[in-house]
Amino acid sequence: KLEEFLNFKQLKTSLKEAILLDYYTAGFWWAKERNFSVIQLSGFMDLLNFLLENLSDKHMTLGDNLKELGKAMAGIGETDSERSGELNFFSIEQAKAIIDYLNISLFKQYKLYEYLFHSPREEVVISNE
Repeated sequence: KLEEFLNFKQLKTSLKEAILLDYYTAGFWWAKERNFSVIQLSGFMDLLNFLLENLSDKHMTLGDNLKELGKAMAGIGETDSERSGELNFFSIEQAKAIIDYLNISLFKQYKLYEYLFHSPREEVVISNE
């Protein structure tokens, strides 16, 4: 279902599509295992997409993307509504878990994702035909 939602048409022959499907699927199941509400799950998936777009479209460095994550997470746990950010539906514990997850999923592999998006390469298609 997720591949249809992401509109991936070449999943069997595109390494990029396969990697992105894995990225989003792993994130989705991680959030489901933590019993995120529908709103939290949607916010988490938006965050995954936001950080990946920063890397792919805006060519952000790891440091700059970490700063963007900090801005997005700012205000979580604050009771003052003026200071709470867009992700204020997460608890502090959930925010810490999200940061830990992003560290092992996206940020630890950042150079590989940069290579995926910004390095030209030949696609070799292997088939039985």
